Amino acid sequence: MRAALLLIAGAALLPAQMNLIEGAKIRPHVKFLSSDLLEGRGVGLRGGQLAAAYIASQFEAAGLKPGAADGSYLQPVPLRSVEVAPSSQLSASAGGKPVTFRWLDDFVGTSHTQEPAAAIEAEAVFAGHGITAPEFKWEDYKGVDVRGKVVVLFTNEPQSDDPTFFKGKALTYYGRWTYKFEEAARQGAVAALIIHTTPTASYGWQVLRANGRPQPQVRRAPGQPALAFAGWITSEAGGRLLGLAGKSVDEMLKAADTPGFRAMPLGKVRIHGKFAFKLKDIETHNVVGMAPGGDPQLKSEAVVFTAHWDHLGIGEAVRGDRIYNGAIDNATGCAMLIEMARAWASMEPKPLRSAYFVAVTAEESGLIGSRYFAEHPPLDAARIAANLNFDSFAPYGRVRDVVLTGADRTSFYPTVRNVVERYQLTIKPDGHPESGGYYRSDHYSFARLGIPAFSVNMGSDYEGKPEGFAAEKNKEYASRYHQPSDEYSEEWDFSGMEQFARFGFALGVEIANLERIPARVDAK
Repeated sequence: MRAALLLIAGAALLPAQMNLIEGAKIRPHVKFLSSDLLEGRGVGLRGGQLAAAYIASQFEAAGLKPGAADGSYLQPVPLRSVEVAPSSQLSASAGGKPVTFRWLDDFVGTSHTQEPAAAIEAEAVFAGHGITAPEFKWEDYKGVDVRGKVVVLFTNEPQSDDPTFFKGKALTYYGRWTYKFEEAARQGAVAALIIHTTPTASYGWQVLRANGRPQPQVRRAPGQPALAFAGWITSEAGGRLLGLAGKSVDEMLKAADTPGFRAMPLGKVRIHGKFAFKLKDIETHNVVGMAPGGDPQLKSEAVVFTAHWDHLGIGEAVRGDRIYNGAIDNATGCAMLIEMARAWASMEPKPLRSAYFVAVTAEESGLIGSRYFAEHPPLDAARIAANLNFDSFAPYGRVRDVVLTGADRTSFYPTVRNVVERYQLTIKPDGHPESGGYYRSDHYSFARLGIPAFSVNMGSDYEGKPEGFAAEKNKEYASRYHQPSDEYSEEWDFSGMEQFARFGFALGVEIANLERIPARVDAK
């Protein structure tokens, strides 16, 4: 009864609170966070520190209380930056003249050993998709010893028409590049090289090339398995490497998809590498604000809202521009987070549960900040009712549909559907499940621990726009993704961000007022 009464009262006040969330208020946050002054919000750099300080000040001005365990708005996340020297060398040979690869043009990567240098002289082993998944009867490494060797592989996972096999078209975590490197290290490989293709990676080489800058990592624990080099090579470079063994990229990708595949040495091919790394311990921060719940017992539980504040910083110049501003990715989500926090802090009476608003760091380096928060939360993780994540919103107006990949895994999905209907939206399936979106954004850091979590994403059915408008804009943004051209424009339409910040706010209130904490989820 207590929950029902407060829900009714909250619902009566909810429209007025949501009216505080306006596109005109979201706009200046996006403009500032993506300005050249913040230098691409690089982790551990001046621009990133400015971004975190700005968001913390906005949380305080909004009326949120400090949410970090030390009583501040900033949760320290200790990382180590690893920068590859451009003079680093990578080549392959099979007894004759070596095939050499050029940094950025042919290969990119980093080291996970966090040592200042690494030298590789090792046999190459083709590991298919590099997957060990006995539940799917798929074990690429079975029967082969790759200790001290270099594994060459593809990202993604075996293709099949069977909807139960690796969940059919939808990518599982086994297909993610992060898993490939983790499993190669567990198997004892000294290095791993992923052959990039746009279909298997779901993005072009320019996205990887943009990562040829210092890479933040969680500081390595002693004895933890780690690759001396974890890298990618272009499809063309992969073709030259495989050609030393008389193979082709298409041929080996087909082999990797074939049931019964087992890792195999690439003839006499050996990989040679000489790398130098600049190491730097950095301290970055998750920005954490909280609004206490209104119920004496349930306020110890919380809904967590997240958006990542980091982007790629300053990097290789593209048409003379070296600042990777990250306006859409993800100044938009941070701006929405700030305005949702402002509206939430003003609510009276408060929802039953507390709310945490967390702008996380180092998402672009592999969901590091959100994972750190999920593993070191300022409250008992078992008391986190749910996580709603906001990442990259299109500035083209309102839409009629919403993508909530992973919401159907939660016990409160009927509540989600009710809010969707109230906002006259249609739930649209993930248009590209093969890209593994469920595993690529910060909500997954919570889901992997069993916490109900998903990202709130705009659909593509725009109000008042002609047929083909969304496809044209998606293609246009694909060319700007992780590029300096992801910049703010005064011509942007913020009505869609207003729409989705209000929708996410309402969804959070409903979850905060659930009578019981939601059941845990299976994120596999």
